[in-house]
Amino acid sequence: MREAIEGGCFCGRIRYRLKRPPMFVHCCHCRDCQRQIGSAFAINGLVEAENLEVLTGEPVMVTLSTDSGRPHDVYRCVDCQSSLWSDYGRRKWLAFLRLATLDRPSAFPPDVHIYTRSKLDWMPLPAGARAFEAYYDVQAEWPKESLDRLNEARARAKGQARP
Repeated sequence: MREAIEGGCFCGRIRYRLKRPPMFVHCCHCRDCQRQIGSAFAINGLVEAENLEVLTGEPVMVTLSTDSGRPHDVYRCVDCQSSLWSDYGRRKWLAFLRLATLDRPSAFPPDVHIYTRSKLDWMPLPAGARAFEAYYDVQAEWPKESLDRLNEARARAKGQARP
């Protein structure tokens, strides 16, 4: 990614900038995502929260319940209710950006398809797609550079940033 990519909500009230490409991209077929966005799946780019810069407007946080019991905070536009990103487990340092809200949503294709056990029957997966019935082993699937970014962001959040 040479330049920052911008995105926003349906009505245009909220605009944001993605300063770095996602560390990893999920095409999530879980029932929660299907119900939340009213579609067959959600495309989530995992990014360090510090790499999301809100340019205009201010999203509101809506907390949803999950099967795991951990909070799922969804950041939405107060007017059009577009879901912009999520914070699963209230980590604050990691965001699941809804890539369809980018101005160029095709810029980041999925690395994996997850929760395919609840994939809609009529939705074919691309040939050769990495697919998992549930979640997956992050250490086994993520590229080293992305794992390094993830670990550095986690360390910064805990006040243990590496020099």
